[in-house]
Amino acid sequence: MGADVIEVQRLTKYYGRTLAVDDLSFRVEPGRVTGFLGPNGAGKSTTMRAVIGLDRPSSGQVLIGGRCYQDLDAPLRTVGALLDARSAHGRRSVRAHLLGLARSNRIPDRRADEMLELVGLAAVADQRAKGLSLGMAQRLGVAAALLGDPQVLLLDEPVNGLDPEGVLWIRQLMKGLAQEGRAVLVSSHLMSEMALTASHLVVIGRGRLLAEMSVEEFVSQGSRGGVVVTTPQPERLREVLAARGLELRDGPERSVVEVHGADVRTVGELAAEHQVVVYGISPATVSLEEAFMEFTAGAVEYRARQQGAE
Repeated sequence: MGADVIEVQRLTKYYGRTLAVDDLSFRVEPGRVTGFLGPNGAGKSTTMRAVIGLDRPSSGQVLIGGRCYQDLDAPLRTVGALLDARSAHGRRSVRAHLLGLARSNRIPDRRADEMLELVGLAAVADQRAKGLSLGMAQRLGVAAALLGDPQVLLLDEPVNGLDPEGVLWIRQLMKGLAQEGRAVLVSSHLMSEMALTASHLVVIGRGRLLAEMSVEEFVSQGSRGGVVVTTPQPERLREVLAARGLELRDGPERSVVEVHGADVRTVGELAAEHQVVVYGISPATVSLEEAFMEFTAGAVEYRARQQGAE
């Protein structure tokens, strides 16, 4: 059976007079990891809480397979969520926490032990949850989210506190779950990790939808639209290109020249015509982080003053 689709339909949420989510609509499809991005205060956590019924919408709704979370027959078997790594009762053991969830949802005890093995916590199964590091608590949260073998996963900042091995593990886990046909929605501020994990993005700012598209489309919209040239003769290349009226910018290194207003073929032919040695030439691109910063520049709620700024 295929995974259910998450449908956020014109979701609006007020806390008193504060508008946290503003007429937000998007879909999370099965078979891919969807990155849920936005600046601090954008409304990501509120939206994810609304998906699993922890926050009641002021208007609009969230459906999972066409049903609200509270109407699901077996919620833990349908949706697994990690929204707070420290949600486990501190005085309970790691195994007892999972067993309590399993038995309350009619899930066999053996599933708890299987999940402890999966997330690498079998050796600390009898340790109290309050003694776990943040990274270990994240692993326990993932185990709880997967306990019911759900077809829909919601993970809020799942790599927080993980060491490099743990980051690689959670990345591979999320991609593997999506490849199995599950719908995976993951929120993160680590753009480099999202670039390696997600295939689709939902980007919000100030509670509103800013973008819903593939990672490739999102990055291409932030493309500089120029050409990057690596050459041992940067000054000579600049002279040639400037004579043609092309816009030039400094690259990250002296040997790199960024050209705007021309394509790769034009720049390559000009370099060849004037016998300028070129080591490499390609369209200018931006990283997911650069595209995100550009796209959300007008939607940042909390902005720190840059050092040295007046």
